[in-house]
Amino acid sequence: MGGQSRETIRFETIRFDSRGTGLTRGRCMAVDRSSIRYDCCMNQFFQALDPDSIQTHAKGPSGSLPLSDEILRQWTSGDIFGLTQSVGMGFDPRRVLGDQFLILSTQGGVRAPDGTPIALGYHTGHWEVGLLVQAAAEQICKHEGVPFAAFVSDPCDGRSQGTKGMFDSLPYRNDAAMVMRRLIRSLPQRKGVIGVATCDKGLPAMMMALAGTGHLANVIVPGGVTLPPSVGEDSGKVQTIGARYTRGEMSLEEASLEGCRSCGTPGGGCQFLGTAATSQVVAEAMGMTVPHAALAPSGQPIWTQLARDSADASHGMVQRGETMSDILTDDALFNAMLIHAAVGGSTNLLLHIPAIAHAAGLKRPDAAAFREINRMVPRFVDCLPNGPVGHPTVRLFLAGGVPEVAWHLRNLGLLKTQARTVAGMTWDEILDQWESCERRQVCRDRLRDADGIDPDEVIMTPKVAKSRGLTSTVCFPSGNLCPEGSVIKATSIDPTVIDADGVYRNRGRARVFVSERDAIAAIKGQSEPAIQAGDVIVLIGRGPIGCGMEETYQITSALKYLSFGKQVALVTDARFSGVSTGACIGHVGPEALAGGPIAKVRDGDVIDILIDRNELTGHVNLVSSDDSMTAEEILASRTAHPDLQVEPDMPEDTRLWAALQQAGGGTWGGCVYDVDEIVRRLTKDS
Repeated sequence: MGGQSRETIRFETIRFDSRGTGLTRGRCMAVDRSSIRYDCCMNQFFQALDPDSIQTHAKGPSGSLPLSDEILRQWTSGDIFGLTQSVGMGFDPRRVLGDQFLILSTQGGVRAPDGTPIALGYHTGHWEVGLLVQAAAEQICKHEGVPFAAFVSDPCDGRSQGTKGMFDSLPYRNDAAMVMRRLIRSLPQRKGVIGVATCDKGLPAMMMALAGTGHLANVIVPGGVTLPPSVGEDSGKVQTIGARYTRGEMSLEEASLEGCRSCGTPGGGCQFLGTAATSQVVAEAMGMTVPHAALAPSGQPIWTQLARDSADASHGMVQRGETMSDILTDDALFNAMLIHAAVGGSTNLLLHIPAIAHAAGLKRPDAAAFREINRMVPRFVDCLPNGPVGHPTVRLFLAGGVPEVAWHLRNLGLLKTQARTVAGMTWDEILDQWESCERRQVCRDRLRDADGIDPDEVIMTPKVAKSRGLTSTVCFPSGNLCPEGSVIKATSIDPTVIDADGVYRNRGRARVFVSERDAIAAIKGQSEPAIQAGDVIVLIGRGPIGCGMEETYQITSALKYLSFGKQVALVTDARFSGVSTGACIGHVGPEALAGGPIAKVRDGDVIDILIDRNELTGHVNLVSSDDSMTAEEILASRTAHPDLQVEPDMPEDTRLWAALQQAGGGTWGGCVYDVDEIVRRLTKDS
């Protein structure tokens, strides 16, 4: 060891007892660290075993496979061996020739039979979905089918906020969809797929996977929502306890209490209409689920029944000769965008709906299509994070959910009512029964009785919503800082900063950041100068090329719940969580590292923002502060910000995703892989 110091450490040996069921502790020893070898503690792994407990062969399943001359002559060896594998796992050999259905889910964690955690999942959204898998499997067996289950778990955008894990968030969606499709294709005899998923990336990936295997009888089962606490903050607001505590706006005791009790129940997606809940709504709007499936309370009988109904629906599709391709049409996409606008859904669906369309082989809707639909219909749903009250998602479900929203849209003459659903009915046929059906009445009565809430205060008539100042959901500002466009959830800007004519106007000094970490430090007042009212935060280099297009809810949530936050605007080439509110403008194109002019903004520049919530127009401009140069001349004379760079910790996997999705149309194309275009570019010079 030469002149290196030799450190002495002390440790206590821990060993399993002879039965392997408990721990015994050995004596403390002093050991020279430099001499520690793996074999110093091997004895704890080599306990005496009963040799008779080790089996070397087994009898195997009883009975025989129901083979036939045709099967043995015509089936592949793989299909025949698959039967051997099935009975090897304990399946009744008399039933192995039934129709095969794959139940594909995003299950995460390991639950004990009583629901207590053995190993945690990443989030509540995939914690209980195994119960849906079980219910669907049992129903398949009632139809004499053969259920299979496979799992592709998903990350939590809430858990990864502000961390390096966010660099993998959006790219994961494409990866998961590919793995799901590979699993579907790897079960050659499957007739249909029942996709169980809940949250921000797992559910869009599942929709992409089922859309991409459109020749099968596929059905989505949304994983539902967690309940809000009886007393306490919702899971959107609670993500700001760090910022509020640092700014002195809540105590340590308050932060500790609220952080503990926010998730009222252990399963389901968050209690707000963020990306997870909006994806559930969109899946139902597209006809990919049975009626009234989105946003059911996780773990409850009404939720479990949806899995059984979905198994029935997939079986029914097989019987009728229908497939997912019969469901996913241009009209289905239109209905999805229409209902997205009506509920005030997450802007992340502007990435996911085009991706689902691409997977289904349909024309991808662009910003112009979303703008046109949002001009048709104002938001008329009052659900978190939008106001005026901000009801949790379970109340939206109880008020009637997607069918209630669709019913109002049909009354407006906007819904494509002949679009089909996996239930074997058109939207017209569903809605003809909806108003008088028992399910609607029971749910709405329960909302009144349990929470004292009038269902028509959650899902209003469009006329009432308009009279209360609710506006259309999404606006696409352009300007000299975003010549290719940008996105803002205009309906969720704090109404107190909107002028009487319905227009948001802000002219402020730029505070430029090239990392979210530095921006949140300034918001918390941990760096100088701290963010203050009137500032315009310009966060650059956080698009797909920069870091995988991270979600910046850590920033937007802090601005929402800090006392001065509504007086601060944010402009970025990153994206936002579905629960984000306020004057937050994202998806700026081109992104800074693709040569976008947003890369040239400097601290102190004057930024002019206008969002017309009536006409859904707006701009984000750098303006000249004197008469010596125009804004265009200022931008033309500058180079990119000196600190702008690709995120040093950006994973290689994400760099690959960024390059591939760029060939598929980038952010405005849904961040998808256009294989033909990628191949064309790779072979162009060969």
